[in-house]
Amino acid sequence: MKKLINNPADVLAESLRGVALAHPELSVDFETQVITRATPKDAGKVAVVSGGGSGHEPLHGGYVGVGMLDAAVAGEVFTSPTPDRVQAATKAVDRGAGVLHIVKNYTGDVLNFEMAAELAEMEGIEVGTVIVDDDVAVQDSLYTAGRRGVGLTVLLEKLVGAASEEGQDLASVVELAKRINGQGRSMGMALTSCTVPAAGKPTFDLPEDQMEIGIGIHGEPGRHREPLAPASEIARQLVEPILADLDAAGPAIVMLNGMGGSPLIELYLMYGEVAALLEKAGVQIARNLVGDYITSLDMAGCSLTVLKADDELLRLWDAPVNTPGLRWGA
Repeated sequence: MKKLINNPADVLAESLRGVALAHPELSVDFETQVITRATPKDAGKVAVVSGGGSGHEPLHGGYVGVGMLDAAVAGEVFTSPTPDRVQAATKAVDRGAGVLHIVKNYTGDVLNFEMAAELAEMEGIEVGTVIVDDDVAVQDSLYTAGRRGVGLTVLLEKLVGAASEEGQDLASVVELAKRINGQGRSMGMALTSCTVPAAGKPTFDLPEDQMEIGIGIHGEPGRHREPLAPASEIARQLVEPILADLDAAGPAIVMLNGMGGSPLIELYLMYGEVAALLEKAGVQIARNLVGDYITSLDMAGCSLTVLKADDELLRLWDAPVNTPGLRWGA
Protein backbone atom coordinates (compact mmCIF):
# COMPACT_ATOMS: atom_id res chain seq x y z
CA MET A 1 0.00 0.00 0.00
CA LYS A 2 1.38 3.40 -1.04
CA LYS A 3 -0.43 6.34 0.56
CA LEU A 4 0.48 9.82 1.79
CA ILE A 5 -0.20 9.04 5.43
CA ASN A 6 1.52 8.59 8.77
CA ASN A 7 -0.26 6.14 11.05
CA PRO A 8 -3.41 4.65 9.42
CA ALA A 9 -5.28 5.20 12.69
CA ASP A 10 -4.64 8.96 12.51
CA VAL A 11 -5.69 9.63 8.91
CA LEU A 12 -8.98 11.41 9.65
CA ALA A 13 -7.67 13.51 12.56
CA GLU A 14 -4.65 14.65 10.59
CA SER A 15 -6.73 15.34 7.49
CA LEU A 16 -9.11 17.51 9.51
CA ARG A 17 -6.11 19.44 10.85
CA GLY A 18 -5.13 20.14 7.26
CA VAL A 19 -8.66 21.25 6.40
CA ALA A 20 -8.61 23.76 9.27
CA LEU A 21 -5.24 25.16 8.17
CA ALA A 22 -6.21 25.38 4.49
CA HIS A 23 -9.69 26.90 4.94
CA PRO A 24 -10.04 29.66 7.55
CA GLU A 25 -13.62 30.18 6.36
CA LEU A 26 -14.40 26.85 8.05
CA SER A 27 -14.36 25.88 11.72
CA VAL A 28 -13.28 22.37 12.70
CA ASP A 29 -14.17 20.82 16.04
CA PHE A 30 -11.52 18.13 16.38
CA GLU A 31 -13.21 16.43 19.32
CA THR A 32 -16.53 15.84 17.55
CA GLN A 33 -15.03 15.78 14.02
CA VAL A 34 -17.58 18.33 12.87
CA ILE A 35 -16.88 20.98 10.23
CA THR A 36 -19.03 24.13 10.32
CA ARG A 37 -19.07 27.54 8.69
CA ALA A 38 -16.81 29.91 10.62
CA THR A 39 -19.45 32.62 10.07
CA PRO A 40 -22.94 31.17 10.61
CA LYS A 41 -25.81 32.03 8.29
CA ASP A 42 -28.38 34.59 9.43
CA ALA A 43 -30.65 33.78 12.35
CA GLY A 44 -34.08 32.57 11.31
CA LYS A 45 -32.83 30.46 8.40
CA VAL A 46 -32.94 26.66 8.09
CA ALA A 47 -29.58 24.97 8.65
CA VAL A 48 -28.46 22.00 6.54
CA VAL A 49 -26.38 19.16 8.00
CA SER A 50 -24.97 16.08 6.34
CA GLY A 51 -22.15 13.65 6.92
CA GLY A 52 -21.07 10.05 6.89
CA GLY A 53 -17.95 7.99 6.64
CA SER A 54 -14.83 9.72 5.37
CA GLY A 55 -13.07 8.69 2.18
CA HIS A 56 -15.55 10.34 -0.20
CA GLU A 57 -13.94 13.78 -0.31
CA PRO A 58 -14.87 16.45 -1.16
CA LEU A 59 -18.16 15.03 0.18
CA HIS A 60 -19.19 16.16 2.81
CA GLY A 61 -16.78 18.57 4.45
CA GLY A 62 -15.84 20.19 1.16
CA TYR A 63 -19.43 21.35 0.75
CA VAL A 64 -19.65 23.36 3.96
CA GLY A 65 -20.04 27.05 3.20
CA VAL A 66 -22.32 29.68 1.71
CA GLY A 67 -25.02 28.11 -0.46
CA MET A 68 -24.55 24.51 0.67
CA LEU A 69 -24.05 22.85 4.05
CA ASP A 70 -23.87 24.50 7.44
CA ALA A 71 -22.15 21.48 8.97
CA ALA A 72 -20.64 18.15 7.96
CA VAL A 73 -19.99 15.31 10.39
CA ALA A 74 -16.99 13.15 9.55
CA GLY A 75 -16.97 9.51 10.56
CA GLU A 76 -13.88 7.36 10.27
CA VAL A 77 -13.17 6.02 6.78
CA PHE A 78 -16.33 4.32 5.47
CA THR A 79 -17.82 4.38 9.00
CA SER A 80 -20.91 6.29 10.05
CA PRO A 81 -20.47 9.12 12.58
CA THR A 82 -21.99 8.44 15.99
CA PRO A 83 -25.35 9.97 17.03
CA ASP A 84 -23.79 12.28 19.64
CA ARG A 85 -21.57 13.85 16.98
CA VAL A 86 -24.46 14.35 14.59
CA GLN A 87 -26.41 15.89 17.47
CA ALA A 88 -23.48 18.20 18.25
CA ALA A 89 -23.42 19.39 14.64
CA THR A 90 -27.18 19.92 14.63
CA LYS A 91 -27.08 21.95 17.84
CA ALA A 92 -24.08 24.00 16.66
CA VAL A 93 -25.73 25.27 13.48
CA ASP A 94 -29.39 25.65 14.48
CA ARG A 95 -30.45 29.25 13.78
CA GLY A 96 -33.92 28.94 15.21
CA ALA A 97 -35.72 27.75 12.06
CA GLY A 98 -34.96 24.05 12.23
CA VAL A 99 -32.34 21.79 10.70
CA LEU A 100 -32.44 19.52 7.65
CA HIS A 101 -30.48 16.25 7.83
CA ILE A 102 -29.33 14.87 4.47
CA VAL A 103 -28.64 11.16 4.97
CA LYS A 104 -27.28 8.69 2.43
CA ASN A 105 -29.16 5.38 2.57
CA TYR A 106 -26.67 3.25 4.48
CA THR A 107 -27.94 1.44 7.55
CA GLY A 108 -25.47 2.98 10.00
CA ASP A 109 -26.03 6.51 8.71
CA VAL A 110 -29.81 6.17 8.77
CA LEU A 111 -29.93 4.80 12.32
CA ASN A 112 -27.40 7.24 13.76
CA PHE A 113 -28.94 10.33 12.14
CA GLU A 114 -32.38 9.17 13.28
CA MET A 115 -31.18 8.89 16.87
CA ALA A 116 -29.43 12.27 16.63
CA ALA A 117 -32.63 13.88 15.36
CA GLU A 118 -34.53 12.49 18.34
CA LEU A 119 -31.90 13.85 20.73
CA ALA A 120 -31.98 17.27 19.06
CA GLU A 121 -35.76 17.42 19.17
CA MET A 122 -35.63 16.69 22.91
CA GLU A 123 -33.66 19.94 23.15
CA GLY A 124 -36.30 21.84 21.19
CA ILE A 125 -34.65 21.76 17.74
CA GLU A 126 -37.00 20.83 14.90
CA VAL A 127 -35.33 18.39 12.50
CA GLY A 128 -36.40 17.32 9.02
CA THR A 129 -34.76 14.42 7.20
CA VAL A 130 -34.30 13.26 3.62
CA ILE A 131 -32.87 9.81 2.87
CA VAL A 132 -30.98 9.81 -0.43
CA ASP A 133 -31.41 6.54 -2.35
CA ASP A 134 -30.59 7.28 -5.98
CA ASP A 135 -28.44 4.29 -7.02
CA VAL A 136 -30.16 2.16 -9.66
CA ALA A 137 -27.50 -0.57 -9.64
CA VAL A 138 -28.85 -2.78 -6.87
CA GLN A 139 -31.97 -2.83 -4.70
CA ASP A 140 -30.18 -4.01 -1.57
CA SER A 141 -26.49 -4.23 -0.70
CA LEU A 142 -24.08 -5.15 2.08
CA TYR A 143 -24.64 -1.72 3.66
CA THR A 144 -28.28 -0.95 2.87
CA ALA A 145 -31.89 -1.95 2.91
CA GLY A 146 -33.07 -0.50 -0.37
CA ARG A 147 -31.09 1.54 -2.83
CA ARG A 148 -27.78 3.15 -1.90
CA GLY A 149 -27.34 6.91 -1.62
CA VAL A 150 -24.61 8.07 -3.98
CA GLY A 151 -23.99 10.92 -6.46
CA LEU A 152 -27.33 12.68 -6.17
CA THR A 153 -26.26 13.66 -2.65
CA VAL A 154 -23.97 16.33 -4.15
CA LEU A 155 -26.70 17.90 -6.28
CA LEU A 156 -29.20 17.75 -3.44
CA GLU A 157 -26.84 19.50 -1.03
CA LYS A 158 -26.33 22.29 -3.57
CA LEU A 159 -30.02 22.79 -4.28
CA VAL A 160 -31.42 22.64 -0.76
CA GLY A 161 -28.47 24.71 0.44
CA ALA A 162 -29.54 27.44 -1.95
CA ALA A 163 -33.17 27.15 -0.84
CA SER A 164 -32.24 27.48 2.82
CA GLU A 165 -29.94 30.41 2.06
CA GLU A 166 -32.78 32.32 0.42
CA GLY A 167 -34.99 31.80 3.47
CA GLN A 168 -37.36 28.94 2.64
CA ASP A 169 -38.84 27.36 5.77
CA LEU A 170 -38.10 23.84 6.98
CA ALA A 171 -41.25 22.25 5.55
CA SER A 172 -40.50 23.73 2.13
CA VAL A 173 -36.86 22.64 2.22
CA VAL A 174 -37.81 19.09 3.26
CA GLU A 175 -40.42 18.88 0.48
CA LEU A 176 -37.86 20.16 -2.04
CA ALA A 177 -35.26 17.64 -0.87
CA LYS A 178 -37.68 14.72 -1.23
CA ARG A 179 -38.72 15.91 -4.68
CA ILE A 180 -35.09 16.08 -5.80
CA ASN A 181 -34.47 12.59 -4.46
CA GLY A 182 -37.45 11.31 -6.47
CA GLN A 183 -36.22 12.91 -9.69
CA GLY A 184 -32.56 11.82 -9.62
CA ARG A 185 -30.79 8.55 -10.39
CA SER A 186 -27.16 7.39 -10.42
CA MET A 187 -25.08 4.49 -11.73
CA GLY A 188 -21.36 3.78 -11.22
CA MET A 189 -18.54 1.54 -12.41
CA ALA A 190 -15.01 0.70 -11.31
CA LEU A 191 -11.75 -0.15 -13.04
CA THR A 192 -9.97 -0.85 -9.74
CA SER A 193 -10.81 -1.40 -6.12
CA CYS A 194 -10.08 1.16 -3.43
CA THR A 195 -7.69 0.58 -0.53
CA VAL A 196 -8.86 1.53 2.97
CA PRO A 197 -5.79 2.75 4.94
CA ALA A 198 -6.56 0.62 7.98
CA ALA A 199 -6.90 -2.51 5.82
CA GLY A 200 -3.76 -1.90 3.80
CA LYS A 201 -4.96 -3.90 0.79
CA PRO A 202 -7.62 -3.53 -1.91
CA THR A 203 -11.20 -4.14 -0.81
CA PHE A 204 -11.73 -6.58 -3.69
CA ASP A 205 -9.64 -8.15 -6.43
CA LEU A 206 -10.33 -6.91 -9.95
CA PRO A 207 -8.09 -8.30 -12.70
CA GLU A 208 -6.49 -5.89 -15.18
CA ASP A 209 -8.78 -7.01 -18.00
CA GLN A 210 -12.02 -6.75 -15.97
CA MET A 211 -14.37 -3.97 -14.80
CA GLU A 212 -17.14 -3.90 -12.19
CA ILE A 213 -20.49 -2.41 -13.25
CA GLY A 214 -22.80 -0.95 -10.60
CA ILE A 215 -20.38 -0.47 -7.71
CA GLY A 216 -21.14 1.52 -4.57
CA ILE A 217 -18.99 4.19 -2.96
CA HIS A 218 -17.50 1.86 -0.33
CA GLY A 219 -16.12 -0.70 -2.75
CA GLU A 220 -19.30 -2.79 -2.62
CA PRO A 221 -19.68 -5.17 -5.55
CA GLY A 222 -21.92 -4.13 -8.39
CA ARG A 223 -24.38 -5.79 -10.73
CA HIS A 224 -21.76 -7.83 -12.53
CA ARG A 225 -18.15 -8.09 -13.60
CA GLU A 226 -17.18 -8.26 -17.26
CA PRO A 227 -14.25 -7.74 -19.64
CA LEU A 228 -12.97 -4.18 -19.93
CA ALA A 229 -14.76 -2.32 -22.75
CA PRO A 230 -14.30 0.96 -24.65
CA ALA A 231 -15.61 4.16 -23.08
CA SER A 232 -18.57 4.24 -25.47
CA GLU A 233 -19.77 0.86 -24.18
CA ILE A 234 -19.19 1.84 -20.54
CA ALA A 235 -21.24 4.99 -21.13
CA ARG A 236 -24.10 2.90 -22.50
CA GLN A 237 -24.03 0.72 -19.38
CA LEU A 238 -24.32 3.82 -17.18
CA VAL A 239 -27.00 5.62 -19.19
CA GLU A 240 -29.39 2.80 -20.01
CA PRO A 241 -30.16 1.66 -16.43
CA ILE A 242 -30.82 5.26 -15.39
CA LEU A 243 -33.18 5.96 -18.28
CA ALA A 244 -34.93 2.61 -17.71
CA ASP A 245 -35.72 3.78 -14.17
CA LEU A 246 -36.38 7.50 -14.72
CA ASP A 247 -38.29 9.43 -17.36
CA ALA A 248 -35.60 12.08 -17.73
CA ALA A 249 -36.73 13.61 -21.04
CA GLY A 250 -36.49 17.39 -20.96
CA PRO A 251 -34.10 19.62 -19.00
CA ALA A 252 -31.69 17.88 -16.64
CA ILE A 253 -28.70 18.50 -14.39
CA VAL A 254 -26.02 15.91 -15.15
CA MET A 255 -22.91 15.00 -13.17
CA LEU A 256 -20.10 12.79 -14.52
CA ASN A 257 -18.20 12.02 -11.35
CA GLY A 258 -14.77 10.52 -10.82
CA MET A 259 -14.35 7.90 -8.11
CA GLY A 260 -11.00 9.31 -7.00
CA GLY A 261 -8.43 7.57 -9.19
CA SER A 262 -9.32 8.52 -12.78
CA PRO A 263 -7.74 11.58 -14.45
CA LEU A 264 -9.85 14.43 -15.81
CA ILE A 265 -8.87 13.65 -19.40
CA GLU A 266 -10.74 10.35 -19.03
CA LEU A 267 -13.69 11.91 -17.19
CA TYR A 268 -14.22 14.51 -19.92
CA LEU A 269 -13.97 11.77 -22.54
CA MET A 270 -16.65 9.84 -20.67
CA TYR A 271 -18.82 12.95 -20.36
CA GLY A 272 -18.75 13.34 -24.13
CA GLU A 273 -19.97 9.77 -24.53
CA VAL A 274 -22.79 9.98 -21.96
CA ALA A 275 -23.89 13.42 -23.18
CA ALA A 276 -24.38 12.08 -26.71
CA LEU A 277 -26.44 9.15 -25.44
CA LEU A 278 -28.56 11.32 -23.15
CA GLU A 279 -29.27 13.91 -25.82
CA LYS A 280 -30.23 11.16 -28.28
CA ALA A 281 -32.74 9.94 -25.67
CA GLY A 282 -34.31 13.40 -25.35
CA VAL A 283 -32.49 14.52 -22.20
CA GLN A 284 -31.53 18.19 -22.53
CA ILE A 285 -28.45 18.84 -20.41
CA ALA A 286 -29.18 22.24 -18.89
CA ARG A 287 -26.37 22.21 -16.29
CA ASN A 288 -23.46 19.84 -15.68
CA LEU A 289 -20.56 18.93 -13.42
CA VAL A 290 -17.49 16.92 -14.48
CA GLY A 291 -14.86 15.94 -11.92
CA ASP A 292 -14.30 14.30 -8.54
CA TYR A 293 -17.27 15.22 -6.32
CA ILE A 294 -18.13 12.03 -4.40
CA THR A 295 -15.23 9.59 -4.39
CA SER A 296 -14.24 6.21 -3.03
CA LEU A 297 -10.68 6.91 -1.89
CA ASP A 298 -8.35 5.89 -4.75
CA MET A 299 -10.80 3.87 -6.84
CA ALA A 300 -10.49 4.30 -10.61
CA GLY A 301 -13.82 4.59 -12.35
CA CYS A 302 -16.77 6.95 -12.62
CA SER A 303 -20.44 7.41 -11.91
CA LEU A 304 -23.24 9.20 -13.70
CA THR A 305 -26.04 11.15 -12.01
CA VAL A 306 -29.06 12.52 -13.89
CA LEU A 307 -31.52 14.86 -12.17
CA LYS A 308 -34.71 15.78 -14.00
CA ALA A 309 -34.88 19.57 -13.63
CA ASP A 310 -37.46 22.33 -13.78
CA ASP A 311 -37.29 26.12 -13.61
CA GLU A 312 -37.09 26.16 -9.81
CA LEU A 313 -34.23 23.66 -9.67
CA LEU A 314 -32.29 25.49 -12.36
CA ARG A 315 -32.79 28.79 -10.50
CA LEU A 316 -31.50 27.26 -7.28
CA TRP A 317 -28.60 25.65 -9.14
CA ASP A 318 -27.54 29.07 -10.43
CA ALA A 319 -27.49 30.63 -6.96
CA PRO A 320 -24.01 31.59 -5.70
CA VAL A 321 -22.12 28.93 -3.75
CA ASN A 322 -18.77 29.28 -2.00
CA THR A 323 -17.41 26.06 -0.56
CA PRO A 324 -13.98 24.41 -0.93
CA GLY A 325 -15.37 21.60 -3.08
CA LEU A 326 -17.68 23.69 -5.25
CA ARG A 327 -17.39 27.39 -6.06
CA TRP A 328 -19.28 29.67 -8.44
CA GLY A 329 -21.41 32.77 -8.62
CA ALA A 330 -20.93 36.23 -7.19
